[in-house]
Amino acid sequence: MINHVLRLKWGVMNMCEWPKQIQRIVDEIDRCILNHHDEALTLRLLSHELGYSEFYASRKFKEISGMKFRDYLRRRKLAFALKEVRDSERSLLDIAFDYGFSSQEAFTRAFRGAYGVTPSDYRKRPAPVVLRTKITAFDRYLFGLGEIGMMKSANEVRIYFVTIPAHKFLHIKNNESNGYWDFWQKQSLIPGQDCDTICGLLDSIKGKLDDEGGSEPNGGSGQVMAYISDPAGRLCDWGFPRTECFGARLPQDYHGAVPPQMLLIDIPEAEYVVFEHGAFDYDQENRSVEERVEKAMATFSLSSTDYRFDTSPGSIIYLYYHPARFFKYIRPVQRQIKQATADK
Repeated sequence: MINHVLRLKWGVMNMCEWPKQIQRIVDEIDRCILNHHDEALTLRLLSHELGYSEFYASRKFKEISGMKFRDYLRRRKLAFALKEVRDSERSLLDIAFDYGFSSQEAFTRAFRGAYGVTPSDYRKRPAPVVLRTKITAFDRYLFGLGEIGMMKSANEVRIYFVTIPAHKFLHIKNNESNGYWDFWQKQSLIPGQDCDTICGLLDSIKGKLDDEGGSEPNGGSGQVMAYISDPAGRLCDWGFPRTECFGARLPQDYHGAVPPQMLLIDIPEAEYVVFEHGAFDYDQENRSVEERVEKAMATFSLSSTDYRFDTSPGSIIYLYYHPARFFKYIRPVQRQIKQATADK
């Protein structure tokens, strides 16, 4: 029995080894693109650092990521370049050179081939396009490895009240899913609503309220999970039916294009209670942090306050997940109306 368990563990380790190596390459690609260190972005050099041949690394990259190394690299460079075109006033020639294109013409051809519009036209009229977000080749939780559990962050769960101004929420939704991974599995069956497409579209939209310039759903890219109270939704552990959503908060005056597979709704100004855990190590304590925050929500009582949880149809709960900064739920509350009693 012990030998059987050891063989299973060894098999999982072997199964995970190449995804971990590809993740190292993917992380290095983004680091080099950000630093405009183009000469380091060759498969020969990256595979050498891993101790494998260029041919073998290339084959494993395509096997795990679903695309050739050079195609992924080109699309990631264009995604970074598009944001510069969108958000800066730098010349297109300078942007082209920074991202490894030999000329503005070469940049324009690649840009138009990827997004169907030239960089100059996109700068004038930016519209949602599908960017190549960063690949996650290895996630220990998806591989069933669980957390390493060698540390515990000192951050306790902070609980505080905030008022969030009126804004818009651009999103997709599913009223049958149960959790992040189940949500994306179900969305993958709907044309145009898979994770890569939706995250790529959201990544390209300018002006997201929570955007810190990242390019991953969990890395400050302004993309959030949300739960809308909905009588047609699934009954949740919090005691009311809700529909799971994924999207981005936008300013109240947003008038940009809305992708056809997404919904844009108005969220009025409201008060919320926040359950926030600080930065943590994803590999070592992700599930522990999630359990701490959910326990804090389950045991927190509003009875000593002037509030009650707002579960009226259309009320929205936001989940902010950014391991480098925090894990937090933001739940809507309403002030309770207290009736005055007259002395008799």
